[in-house]
Amino acid sequence: QVQLVESGGGLVQTGGSLRLSCASSGLTFSRYDMGWFRQAPGKEREFVAAITSVQVTRYSDSVKGRFTISRDNAKNTVYLQMNSLKPEDTAVYYCAANRNVLASVVTTSGYDYWGQGTQVTVSS
Repeated sequence: QVQLVESGGGLVQTGGSLRLSCASSGLTFSRYDMGWFRQAPGKEREFVAAITSVQVTRYSDSVKGRFTISRDNAKNTVYLQMNSLKPEDTAVYYCAANRNVLASVVTTSGYDYWGQGTQVTVSS
């Protein structure tokens, strides 16, 4: 079975940093595009960052320059380094995996598998 497990969330002050990890199992990790999404209360799940199977990256405008996505195929893990955090970054962060080369990596419908999410809270 496919599993994606996020970790690294927590409470941080404005301007601080966190690194999220997403460990995968049950799939050939190197063949998948991987993405990070986030969802705040009452809001739709929104795209944050993606890294393809050939390590091309994409970022939402709201996090560009502050967040960095990376992957370690040997560890079957994708990371999200979050710097200069703002209160508006507060959300549950989810990782996702996509096998279809024709699917969009910036929309939720483009992904086949999702993790449970990890809470990130940024205080003022």
